Amino acid sequence: MPDTLPPALRSDETGEAWLSALERRRSVDPDFLGEPGPSPDQTARLLRIAARVPDHGALEPWRFIVLEGPAREAASARMAEAYAQALASDMADFARENPEKAARQTAKMPKIFARAPLVVVVVSRADPAARHPEIEQLLSAGAVCHNLIVAATAMGFGADWLTGWPAYDPRALAVLGVGPGEKVAGIIHIGTTLRASPERRRPNMAAIATRWTAAD
Repeated sequence: MPDTLPPALRSDETGEAWLSALERRRSVDPDFLGEPGPSPDQTARLLRIAARVPDHGALEPWRFIVLEGPAREAASARMAEAYAQALASDMADFARENPEKAARQTAKMPKIFARAPLVVVVVSRADPAARHPEIEQLLSAGAVCHNLIVAATAMGFGADWLTGWPAYDPRALAVLGVGPGEKVAGIIHIGTTLRASPERRRPNMAAIATRWTAAD
């Protein structure tokens, strides 16, 4: 089989740099992200890379909603209104039983999309009637999120993959413009790392990796 990798990817030095970066990658809390964010050209490149994922049948079962500039503040304000409406109606019991948590969430909402310079909402639009399994389409959307945070890291930015109430509540989805049958796979915050997040515990590989043998 011919070697189809471009020379840059065949370089031992370049390959080791990639591996080293992946070994050190960690999420950066949006409160630790700031300006400058990606330029328009960098954002376009990030989205192209994010979309370059395994996609069985080339169904493109995902799309992007980009929030940048003043749109972040406007969307945050509308999300705060939606959250207040939720607390006053179907989440009233939650607010009564968890007043401190509800208050913390309420305080976050006016800046929910404004903490990082760039926010990309990855929307999964898996079609259960498509010719390829729905789970594969959902996994493809997850791969888009992962490609996006890895590409942002390679570009020198910090990134965080979040969800939470804005990713699931019908009012929140309406604010974002997520349509019927669509779901939020991830809300990706991207910007310059102002302060590194603490390293978290990583998996014990001996506990999660096994090798199949014929005796099994």
